[in-house]
Amino acid sequence: MKQYFLFALAIFGFATFSYAQDISDNAIGLRLGDSDGFGAEISYQRALGDNNRLEVDLGWRSGDAFDGFKLAGLYQWVWVLDGDFNWYAGVGGGVGSYSFENSAIDDETFIFAAGDIGIEYNFDFPLQLSLDFRPELGFGDYSDDLDFDIALGVRYRF
Repeated sequence: MKQYFLFALAIFGFATFSYAQDISDNAIGLRLGDSDGFGAEISYQRALGDNNRLEVDLGWRSGDAFDGFKLAGLYQWVWVLDGDFNWYAGVGGGVGSYSFENSAIDDETFIFAAGDIGIEYNFDFPLQLSLDFRPELGFGDYSDDLDFDIALGVRYRF
């Protein structure tokens, strides 16, 4: 039984890494979603190899009761689905800050851990569209919960 498990694991690993592709060296654009008031983010991706990359997102939001920013960094693995369709998964974290206008609530800086899974399409011209799901676990007084962020990404590849 142990031999069959190791054999299956080896085949899975070979299949996963044999479909690796060259991804864009750089991509910059917007990631449009919503998670506790943080909507639009400036998003930058940098390739670190043939099938992995770093994504850094900076989001900010002004609301009636607060202003805030959030900086997230994610390490992602990218796999080919079909042609120009890819799927990716990643892990990372970040830091953020709320500034409340109500004097009864103190300002807060927090950290969070995040995961990421999504699908993307790379057009023949330098445009990338993506749809991803990012659960985030916050650590702070007001952000000590689990948030689910779904976003659409539009990036220029270069």
